Amino acid sequence: MSEATAAKRGLPVRVKMRHTAHFVDEFAARHEAAVGRLLPLSSIQPQPGQPRRDMGDLAPLVASIREKGVLEPILVRRLATDPAGGEEGGGQRFSIVAGERRFRAALEAGLYEIPAIELEISEQEALEIALIENLQRRDLSPFEEAEGYRALGERHGYTQESIAKAVGKSRSLVAETLALLQIPERLRETAERLGIRSRSLLLEVAKLGDPAKMKALLERAGRQGLTRDDVRKDTREAARKPGAGGRRKPYVFKFKAPDQRYQLQLSFRQSTVDRTDLIHALEQILEELRTAKDE
Repeated sequence: MSEATAAKRGLPVRVKMRHTAHFVDEFAARHEAAVGRLLPLSSIQPQPGQPRRDMGDLAPLVASIREKGVLEPILVRRLATDPAGGEEGGGQRFSIVAGERRFRAALEAGLYEIPAIELEISEQEALEIALIENLQRRDLSPFEEAEGYRALGERHGYTQESIAKAVGKSRSLVAETLALLQIPERLRETAERLGIRSRSLLLEVAKLGDPAKMKALLERAGRQGLTRDDVRKDTREAARKPGAGGRRKPYVFKFKAPDQRYQLQLSFRQSTVDRTDLIHALEQILEELRTAKDE
C-alpha cells in the first residue's frame, strides 16, 4: 500500500488501529461480535439522537488526520444490509455510536475510508454510549455535565456510583454536579452569559435555595469576579453580624451504629452543612484511612 493510498484510507503507513481504553472499550469488550475494520465514509451516517450538538473547531483535528491518519477508530452499529452491495461496507449502512468529530474531520480531510469498530448493540445502548462519551469531553460546562448525569439516571437507570465509574469521576463530584440542577434554567442561562463556569462557585449558588438570592449572587460574582472562597467568607461574616443572631454554633453530625458497637461525631466549622458537603467530608476521611493502610 502506497503512503498516499494509506492516507486516504484513514491509517498512516505501518501504524495499526488503536483505541484509548475507557468506558466504550469495556463496553465493546463485553460484545464478542465486535469487529474492527476500515469502512467507506459514504456508508456511515451520524446518530440521530447524538447528545453533542456543537462539534467545536475541527481544523486542528483535520490537519492531524491529513498528516497522521485516523488512529482512534470510531464505534458504529449496522443499520441495514443491501445483498447487492460490494465488500467492506459496500451496500451496508452504519450509524455512528461514538467518534462523530473524527468522522466529520475525516470527510473534510478528503479520506474515503475510516477505521471503525462495529458493535452489535441496540439503539438504546448506542445512545447510552454516545451520552457517556460526550460526558468525557473536557470542554463541557458544569450544567451540560449535570444534564448528562441526569439523563444517565433517568433514561438508563444509572446510580450516582455507576455514573462515577462510567465517566471516571468520584461519586462526591457527581453528587455535587447534580446539585447544580437546583439552579433554575433561567439562572443557568444567566451564569453562562456571565461566563461563570466554576463548579465550586455554582455549588455555593445552588445552596442558597432562593432564586432571588441565587440571581443576586450570580450577578455580584459576574461583576466582582468572586470565587467560592470569597462567597464562603462573606457567608461566615454575615453569620457573625449582631443582626444575624450572633455567632452560630458549628454544625455537628452524629451517627450511632445500629449494633451499638461505635458512634461517630463530626464537627464542622460552619453552622450549616448540606448533604453534599457531609458526603464529601466522609469520603475524604475514607480516602485518608485507605491511604494510611496502604502505607
